[in-house]
Amino acid sequence: MQTADIRNKLYLHRTKVVVIWFLLFSGMCQAQGFLYARKNNPFYDEKRKITYGFLIGLHTTAYQVNYSDQFVTPAFDTLFAVTPEWKPGFSLGFIVNYRAHEFLDFRITPKVAFYEHSLIYRFTDGTSDRELVETTMVEFPMLVKYKSMRRGNVRMYMIGGIKPGIEASGKKEIENVSDQLEVTPFNFSVEAGLGFDLYFPLFKFSPEIRFSRGVINHLDNTTNKFGAPLSRINTNTVTVYLLFQ
Repeated sequence: MQTADIRNKLYLHRTKVVVIWFLLFSGMCQAQGFLYARKNNPFYDEKRKITYGFLIGLHTTAYQVNYSDQFVTPAFDTLFAVTPEWKPGFSLGFIVNYRAHEFLDFRITPKVAFYEHSLIYRFTDGTSDRELVETTMVEFPMLVKYKSMRRGNVRMYMIGGIKPGIEASGKKEIENVSDQLEVTPFNFSVEAGLGFDLYFPLFKFSPEIRFSRGVINHLDNTTNKFGAPLSRINTNTVTVYLLFQ
């Protein structure tokens, strides 16, 4: 029975390996075909200085926290950790792209982004308290795009820049948030990422991944029970963009 079980496991392992190699080989063949296929829109990057489009972004985001001096005082002796959680979200926006050089573009992508940030306050008795912050931000990324040479219908690029953003909703004016974690309505981030331009007959499609790091202190109120143990909050976001131009 043990020998038969080992044989079955080896057979299943070989089957998985064969399937994985088949999928990888199929993907490589498709990529090779797209790379060396007849050029779609061969003069797309030369005929216009300014191009427009739209984007869809899917992101995961989390706070990074620093503790304040009050965290070690008797007032918070039962609190032993504040742990961030990664939360999903999405964004929608437009693209305005200016071609400055064959390999260099300047780009702005105004967008609306929907965020959820969660902090778990863990106590020494084994209990915890989750504080959820939901924000809708209007953001204005200003980016520099450095492109490789186009090969067939593919071009790789690196992108980076800054992203100021302001909260769209006016919750602070209509809600009593004295017993909630409060963050500033403004954020400022630096961004860096990479992607691929894929040229089709009627449009250009660009999958892109980008990391965003908030550089200002996003913590607003440090007087209530959620803000007092903290001295600083920064945002970290990883976004996968689908861009159409």
